[in-house]
Amino acid sequence: MMRLKYGLTVVAAAALAASALASGWDVTIVTSTGILNPGNVVTTVPTTVVENPLPSVTFNTNASTPPITVGNGTNFTNAAFTGIYTVQDTSGTKAPLVGFNFVVSGFVFDFGQVIGFKKVIDLDTGEVLFTGSWVWSGASYPGGSNGAFTVNAFFPLSTPSSHFMVFEVFLLHIDGAQTPGTSTASLLLVEQDWVPEPASLLALGVGLAGLMLRRRKR
Repeated sequence: MMRLKYGLTVVAAAALAASALASGWDVTIVTSTGILNPGNVVTTVPTTVVENPLPSVTFNTNASTPPITVGNGTNFTNAAFTGIYTVQDTSGTKAPLVGFNFVVSGFVFDFGQVIGFKKVIDLDTGEVLFTGSWVWSGASYPGGSNGAFTVNAFFPLSTPSSHFMVFEVFLLHIDGAQTPGTSTASLLLVEQDWVPEPASLLALGVGLAGLMLRRRKR
């Protein structure tokens, strides 16, 4: 009977911990829009949002109509994608987020080039928590190469935050290329998975261990 009660207590504690982890984050998409030129063609980019247990935002740029691609046999010579969203701990109980795993994938060929910018601003203090920029170029640029590119890396915030806004802009062009032609710049996916302070996960583990030890002593 004691083992049964002990087992039920552990299960209940785990359930409570999971419930605590699975509540509190609120993600609001402000904009997820692409513009392709010539023609000023506006396209809404589908977005996948996960709020629990941790916030995650994926801009499915290749799934828009038309996709965020210039060149590649089309008359589009330049394009821009803008994604803006906010993240907030509405419960006031979550550990601040310390950074994000950033995943970007796309394709460049010949005169194709993709340029990315990202900024994170704390909405309570106005502090700029992160700024970054990236360039991916086809083989017609010095140091460039043709083919698919992928970034999958962790980037820290200068200060942990539980209430911030994220701005990201990607510019695509095939300047200098004949159109329509084979030069291509394509943005396929932009994803960010937010990461909490490691101490919050450690505290959860310690709390569960203490609860189980106390039950065993009883």
